Amino acid sequence: MNRQALPDERVTALVQDAVAAPSMHNAQPWRFGYFRGSRTFHVRADPDRVLPHADPDLRALHLGGGAALLNLRVALAHEGWHPAVRLLPDPADPALLATVHPTGPESGGSPLPGLYPAIHRRHSSRFPFEETEIPPELRTALADAAREEGATLAFPSSWHLQQVLELLEEAEARNLTDPGSGQDLAQWTRTGAPSGEPARDGVPDYAFGPRKRGGRAPVRDFAGNRPVPGRGTAEFERNPQLAVLSTSRDRPEDWLRAGQAMERVLLLATLEGLSSSFATQALEWSDLRWPLRDPVSGTGHIQIVLRLGYGPEGPGAPRRPAADVLDLHP
Repeated sequence: MNRQALPDERVTALVQDAVAAPSMHNAQPWRFGYFRGSRTFHVRADPDRVLPHADPDLRALHLGGGAALLNLRVALAHEGWHPAVRLLPDPADPALLATVHPTGPESGGSPLPGLYPAIHRRHSSRFPFEETEIPPELRTALADAAREEGATLAFPSSWHLQQVLELLEEAEARNLTDPGSGQDLAQWTRTGAPSGEPARDGVPDYAFGPRKRGGRAPVRDFAGNRPVPGRGTAEFERNPQLAVLSTSRDRPEDWLRAGQAMERVLLLATLEGLSSSFATQALEWSDLRWPLRDPVSGTGHIQIVLRLGYGPEGPGAPRRPAADVLDLHP
């Protein structure tokens, strides 16, 4: 493996893969640095892209940063490098989320390179899914993927699933009348005909999906109370399939691990023909987040709730070009 500095065009391409990661409201709260001398990537938080109401403790920011970090690891592994990672390496600089040093070669048994084709295929789908059940062996594989990143993925069922759905419904109802939630939506959603330069972030109205007229799928309505011309309605799943991802502790480094686990699960799900969306509403309310956990075990901190199933792939939301988020250093 060539141990010289990566050419700038390869660095830019790798960061473009990283920024295909999901983030709350597609705020893309990250920046990247590449230091040619040490061949090291820095993954940094972007404080200008915080959602003050939905994410006051910056947990979702770290989840998004972790997802981008996982994409960078997968892209490097695809190129034949082993990505050596340090999380939060500098206590005096908490905005420095991680460093990634490409060493080589990547282990021949690593599953990371095989996830690469899903990086740009994975999109959030806010459309109805089929009632077809996800096979048990695929659920196990998804749980194993999360475990590889230090997180636990579980599929609630029966009365626990009912409880999770009720908490999500309560949170969605609150969001519709909450001024802070409305401000977040106003900042990070794009409605109406495009004018001038296309949007590079946020959730555009073509990705809202139809308005739900029935079913129990917990899909956030990014339109809020605003009309969207031409937007239809649809019946969603009566029996949604949800997965909750948790960590044993609830520190910033755990949020970064959870973000990596989330993206690893989503990339594998995409390769296996599943569509996905997020159900984070209850996580944005402190009194609703804790009851999401499995009441039998009573352990773990829920970091994300995923809706998975067989259905249409969602349209891709815009991304900032790598040049806008990448700083190159000697």
